Amino acid sequence: MLEQISYRGWKNAYRISNGTVQLIVLADVGPRIIWYGFIEGENVLHEVGADAGRTGGSEFRLYGGHRLWVWPEVPRTYFPDNRALALNQHGPRVRFSAPLESPKPGTNLQKELEIELASAGTRVTIAHRVINHDNRPTSLAVWAPTMLRTGGRAILPLPPRAVMDQDHFQSVGPMTLWSFTDLADPRWRFGTEYIQLKQIAEPTGRFREQMTGIYNPAGWGAYFCNGTLFTKRAVVIAGASYPDFGCNFEVFTNPEFLELETLGPKLVLQSGEETTHLESWELFKNVPLGEDENWIRSVVSRLVANG
Repeated sequence: MLEQISYRGWKNAYRISNGTVQLIVLADVGPRIIWYGFIEGENVLHEVGADAGRTGGSEFRLYGGHRLWVWPEVPRTYFPDNRALALNQHGPRVRFSAPLESPKPGTNLQKELEIELASAGTRVTIAHRVINHDNRPTSLAVWAPTMLRTGGRAILPLPPRAVMDQDHFQSVGPMTLWSFTDLADPRWRFGTEYIQLKQIAEPTGRFREQMTGIYNPAGWGAYFCNGTLFTKRAVVIAGASYPDFGCNFEVFTNPEFLELETLGPKLVLQSGEETTHLESWELFKNVPLGEDENWIRSVVSRLVANG
C-alpha cells in the first residue's frame, strides 16, 4: 500500500506498508527513507529532530534515516538535497527522483531511490541509482548510509578465519582507519569472526566519533537494539575496486546515532551513464539478548541465513 501523508512538518511524505512493516519516505527533500519498522512498533532509524519539516536553503542537512550518497567524501558530496522530488510507481516499485544537482556547487548528478516492499514479511529492496548528466565523466562510488537509533550496536562479519598454511599466506581484506578511529575506545569489540560497535550517548573515549571499514565477503551487516535486529545486505562483486582502500561495508557512530553503510565499487561514470547499487533490508523482533560471538553465530547469523 502506498499512501501520501504529512509527517513531522513535511506535507509530502509517503507511507509504504504491507501490514507487517512500514516505511515513510520524504518527497519534499531527499530522497530519504525516514522511518522503517514494524506496524505499531518503533522506528529503527534515527531522525534529526532539529531538521524536522525543513525544506529549501543552501545548507546540507542530515535529516536522518537512509540516504543515497556518493564517495569520495569531499565538499561536492554535500550538495543540499533540500528540494522536492518526483515520484513514479511501477507495480510494487516506487521511485523517488531528486532534481539535478545544479547549479554550482553541484556536479550535474541525479539521484534516485527505487523501493520495493515485499507483499508479506519485512524485506525491502532498495535500488540506489546515480545518473551523470554532465558533459564530462566523473569518478565516484555509490554510498548508502543508514542512520540508526540510539542504544544499539552494529555487527559486521569478518572474512573467514583459517590457520596459516600454504593456502593462507595472503591477506584476505582490509580494516581501514580514520584519524579519529581509536581501537582502545570501549565502544569497539573485536572478535575472531565479528566486529561490534556500540552506540553510546556519553562516550568516554578520546573522540566523539568512531569509524572503520572492511572488505566483507559475506555481504551483510546488522544492528541490534532492544530485541530488534535490523539487517542489510549488498551484492559483493569479486575483484572489484572498492573505496577507502577496499571497503564495501563501513560503520560510524557518534553520541547521536550509528550508521551502517554499504558501498559500491569505484567507477568512472561517463556523460549520460548511470549506475545502480542494490541493498535489501529485513527486520526481526523478539530477538534474545546476547553479546558474545557464540550468540552472533547461533542467533544473528542464523536469522540472516534464513531471512
